[in-house]
Amino acid sequence: MYKRVARFVIWFLGLFNKVKVYNKNNLPTEGGYIIACTHTGWIDILNLGVSIYPTPIHFMAKKQLFDIKGLGWFIGKMNAFPVDRDNPSPSVIKVPRQLLKEGKVVGIFPSGTRNAEGDSLKQGTITIAQLAKAPVVPAAYIGPNNPKDVFKRQKGYLIFGEPFYVEAKGKEGRDEYTHRLEQTIDELRQELQRKIAAEK
Repeated sequence: MYKRVARFVIWFLGLFNKVKVYNKNNLPTEGGYIIACTHTGWIDILNLGVSIYPTPIHFMAKKQLFDIKGLGWFIGKMNAFPVDRDNPSPSVIKVPRQLLKEGKVVGIFPSGTRNAEGDSLKQGTITIAQLAKAPVVPAAYIGPNNPKDVFKRQKGYLIFGEPFYVEAKGKEGRDEYTHRLEQTIDELRQELQRKIAAEK
């Protein structure tokens, strides 16, 4: 079902909003890894998934999204798995660790909708990478955030940074690499803005 839904998304976005991808060669060619990408709306989720197709991404998504009729079914078919951010359980770590162990790609959007939530998600990303011994690929997206923007044919842009492993241990190590992830994503966003400006 994932391939069928993904092909529909590729067709739909291709009509209005074909995303331009930079540095795709930074993606590991084997083994599981985490993509940690900026997040401003649900179109970036679709464009991120399309950018590495046919490799599927297993997205970490707020459990409230699964309660929305239609959307819950759709994101489930796109390999999203629910996370309760207000009352996190061990599954927040267990599910992505298992996916990474199986050599799969996990997508996390560590920006969050609030500062505190964003900090928590960045720490969570690094914690998962640390425990799973899996690389993190930072990424940034700029482009349409909703169907209205897509129908206006706004172009999407995506850039991947170089993968890194969390080599330090304990809370101090997590703090260090959380800051590194935050800084790298911000630098990627600025680099992407420069590339977009150069095209105009």
